[in-house]
Amino acid sequence: MVNAQMRMKAQANHNRRDVEYKVGEFVYVKLKPYRQHSMRLIQNQKLSMRYFGLFAIVTHTGPVAYKL
Repeated sequence: MVNAQMRMKAQANHNRRDVEYKVGEFVYVKLKPYRQHSMRLIQNQKLSMRYFGLFAIVTHTGPVAYKL
């Protein structure tokens, strides 16, 4: 069971990367268009934009949380 868990963890983390942003950098925000109605510009959900931005990072609030 432990070996299976280790293999699944290694496979899940294979394409992940640790990214840390600094205050003042510009980033894109990825939103799911079928769940986000306030930023959606196109009426067709499938063809609407997935990335919005560029937003500047104002503060670093948590380990993976930023204020834009």
